[in-house]
Amino acid sequence: MKRLGVLWILCWALQSPVARAAAPVILVFGDSISAGYGLPRVDQGWVALLQARLQHEGYGDEVINASVSGETTTGGLSRLPRALALHHPAVVVLELGGNDGLRALPLEAVRANLEKMINLAQGAHARVVLLGMRIPPNYGPDYAQRFAALFEDIAQKRKLPFVPFLLGRVALDPDQMQADGIHPNAAAQPVLLDAVWPVLRPLL
Repeated sequence: MKRLGVLWILCWALQSPVARAAAPVILVFGDSISAGYGLPRVDQGWVALLQARLQHEGYGDEVINASVSGETTTGGLSRLPRALALHHPAVVVLELGGNDGLRALPLEAVRANLEKMINLAQGAHARVVLLGMRIPPNYGPDYAQRFAALFEDIAQKRKLPFVPFLLGRVALDPDQMQADGIHPNAAAQPVLLDAVWPVLRPLL
């Protein structure tokens, strides 16, 4: 009888949430592009579609969307330590810098902030996926080119999985962009996911 009692307690413990291993977390840390700005429903965004694809393909990972519309790399850097401590992600998808570029902020500061966020994530034992961004040429060809090159240079030096331009397949298509010409619409969200998926999937 005593043995049966021990076995019952063991079975109960194995079924408890505490005993089961937590699902690996993918932390998407970005700005309005990943927050789903302007979409009719939150579940239309590419991050929500990522969770649906993971479930459909049998992955147990949990996606946490910690993206904030209007976020800069400075704001992201201030928020990231708490997000890492709260969610303990296995993977951090870093999608920041676009708002810095649109404000023509100094590229040295943008680079430094991105590098610090990468260091923080890796220091928390998370692998980092870097999503690159571009800005319109009317900001000046020199600044725009150096802005785009900044992401590629960081990815190469840090050997990070990298998407050169998250909006590369939709940015010039008015049917896939909102009226502001900056944010992708609902039709574009599966395209964004398809840009990220081949880079992210090997890390799962």
